[in-house]
Amino acid sequence: MTLSSAAPDAPPDRPVTDARSGNWVDAWAPAGLRPYLRLARFDRPIGTWLLLFPCWWSLALAEVSRLQPYPNPWYLALFAIGALVMRGSGCAYNDYVDRDIDAKVARTAMRPIPSGQVTPGAALAFAVGLALVGFLVLIQFNTFTVWLGISSLAIVAVYPFMKRVTYWPQLVLGLAFNWGALMGWASVKGALGPAPLVLYAGAVLWTIGYDTIYAHQDKSDDLMLGLKSTAIKFGERTVDAVGLLYAGAVTLWAVAGFLAGAHLIFYTAIAMISLQLAWQVSTLDIKDPANCLRRFRSNRDVGLALFLGLIADMAISRLAGLA
Repeated sequence: MTLSSAAPDAPPDRPVTDARSGNWVDAWAPAGLRPYLRLARFDRPIGTWLLLFPCWWSLALAEVSRLQPYPNPWYLALFAIGALVMRGSGCAYNDYVDRDIDAKVARTAMRPIPSGQVTPGAALAFAVGLALVGFLVLIQFNTFTVWLGISSLAIVAVYPFMKRVTYWPQLVLGLAFNWGALMGWASVKGALGPAPLVLYAGAVLWTIGYDTIYAHQDKSDDLMLGLKSTAIKFGERTVDAVGLLYAGAVTLWAVAGFLAGAHLIFYTAIAMISLQLAWQVSTLDIKDPANCLRRFRSNRDVGLALFLGLIADMAISRLAGLA
């Protein structure tokens, strides 16, 4: 595959409609690379953050349980690289599978494949290439973590097809997107335990909630095309449903912290996260796509707050131990 593998009659380079205007890909990237960078969603980093934070949470939670002063910086970097390339690979694969559907939806019609800027074959090859980079990252960890990471591929492979058969594709996305909540702990411990499993369960509920909000942008098109989602399933009950999902997520994260031996500062972060999620729910307008998109994107702040809460827990516990 070469980066010139666009369709023979590809249209002029145009940004996709659901990316922020003025993003670095549109402003700075070479024209020939832009369709591939957009295919990997490098112009929309929110998904990378949402994939990365569960990895970092789990890594930090494992170090909290070991009374360490900070998480392994090398592992933090590996997970960051892995999240970047695997999110890109997953998006390229998803767009390959959904290329005919995307062409019929206003928000996605200008994505690289349906707009003709990248051929389906080149997109699939690009997805495989990024996945191979992700594999090189994965093999830096212990054997248990390597096999744990490989085992996630089955869920990743079936996810794009789920909206054709079930109203719960967001559940499958949650199972795939939060696998890092198991990986971080495993990279330190070489095994799993109750704490990462509970953390993972909470993260899955969180993802169902925020992706339900996101899916409300496309519900009219989905209904027209016969596709399914939790946005359609919940309908006018979305606010209540997302509120329950978020409440479950926060509760499970608090339990995971307890199981790992977290301290008061971590629960202060949990309280702050609860307020942010309550803001999302109380101000959500499912009829306003811009409102939904803003609340979806704000989940990066949720991920950051939980990670910083764990970092603060380690640092303060270390200082208390030295006092």
